[in-house]
Amino acid sequence: MKTIVIILLCTITFTKGQNILPFASQNNTIELSVSNSAAVDAGNVIVEVQNAPQWLTFANHKTEISNLKSGEVSTARFTFSVEKNAPVNQQTKLQFLISSPTGERWTKEIAIQVSPPEKFELYQNYPNPFNPSTTISYQLPTASAVSLKVFDIVGREVAILFEGMKEAGFHEEKFQAKSFASGMYIYQVAFKNEKGTTEFFRKKMLMVK
Repeated sequence: MKTIVIILLCTITFTKGQNILPFASQNNTIELSVSNSAAVDAGNVIVEVQNAPQWLTFANHKTEISNLKSGEVSTARFTFSVEKNAPVNQQTKLQFLISSPTGERWTKEIAIQVSPPEKFELYQNYPNPFNPSTTISYQLPTASAVSLKVFDIVGREVAILFEGMKEAGFHEEKFQAKSFASGMYIYQVAFKNEKGTTEFFRKKMLMVK
């Protein structure tokens, strides 16, 4: 959970800040403090999120500040989650539009960045059982050389789904098994940890025709 507090004066446009968000986190908040520096009341002010990336899930994209009086400061609060497929260690810009009943408009832009996952995790394939394809996904705390292979139940290698470098973050690969027989299979991810040691993680999956 991460709270971002932004001080926004209506006379300031495109003021930037940078905030780090936890990987695959929920109940994050952005708070915009809107100050009416005019000599007259602003009425009902609308604050809304503009062009948010799909990996940010907002509980509300728009909020209304009722009757923002002259010299008054009020807060617009947005709650959101970071999906696990969010790009990590990359700066993304969020833009907010502030509009008054008289047609005046201001914008606020901030830069956010998602931190990488804290540990490696191999997820259960989906769907499982499957026919004829399934998705295998995993997350990496750091960039690493990765090998993703499939074995039959007696340990024979039957497919190489990926071998190469992967950046930190969430990844997924498709296993197309149309030409394979029904039965239990084992998928294995091997990667090098921060100490340079290769680690192996395995899970079972069931092919049913």
